Amino acid sequence: QVQLVESGGGLVQAGGSLRLSCAASGRTGSSYAMGWFRQAPGKEREFVAAITWSGGGTRYADSVKGRFTISRDNAKRTVYLQMMSLKPEDTAVYYCTVRGGVSIFVDPREYGSWGQGTQVTVSS
Repeated sequence: QVQLVESGGGLVQAGGSLRLSCAASGRTGSSYAMGWFRQAPGKEREFVAAITWSGGGTRYADSVKGRFTISRDNAKRTVYLQMMSLKPEDTAVYYCTVRGGVSIFVDPREYGSWGQGTQVTVSS
């Protein structure tokens, strides 16, 4: 069982920046991909970004490319999401997730463990 705890959310004006963190604990396995999804009110959970175990592979949703950067520190078992040039449409609860293995996926059904989420609100 894996536990994930997100932090770093908050209220920011459009054009501002936030950095989310997610710390993993428990039985993550020897290698695992990590990712971020988000869910706005009334909408389905959508893929934001993911990163492979080595950090050498990343993938982003088109809506955040060039503005968000995902990274990880395996020694700390932590994944980060640096968000810049935030827009009101980025407002959502952001969830961290992990998946054993070396591949990354955009389908939330491929991931088994989720954090409790952290609220990001971008005002116009």
